[in-house]
Amino acid sequence: MTPEQIKLVQSSFQKVLPIADTAADIFYDRLFEIAPEVRSLFPDDMKEQKKKLLKMLAGAVNGLDRVEEVVPVLQGLGVRHAGYNVKLEQYDTVGAALLYTLGKGLGDDFTPEVEEAWTECYSLVAGVMKEAQAQVAAA
Repeated sequence: MTPEQIKLVQSSFQKVLPIADTAADIFYDRLFEIAPEVRSLFPDDMKEQKKKLLKMLAGAVNGLDRVEEVVPVLQGLGVRHAGYNVKLEQYDTVGAALLYTLGKGLGDDFTPEVEEAWTECYSLVAGVMKEAQAQVAAA
């Protein structure tokens, strides 16, 4: 990611924080709409899961300028996802739900440049997680 993309992701995420609970609702509603088969991977009560999502996103976004510190955390998350029976192709669905959520939450502030920056950010995050998950599966 370029320094400008990092700034775009971090500044746009600050605009999402005031509506974090709503954003989490939008995200999971969209995820379960486009991939109903993943609903069974989550608990019935999504309250804690939504908090985990926002915490993970905040950590990744805030650490973009210190990627070397975030990578081990993302690798650990990828390993845990292997234990949850997450399929590697499901990361694409999650990415689509995330971009949808950001579009809804940011409205006019979700410019093509912001969308591209978030796409790069998610590709980085998902790439690290998928690699770690694939290593677990290969072992």
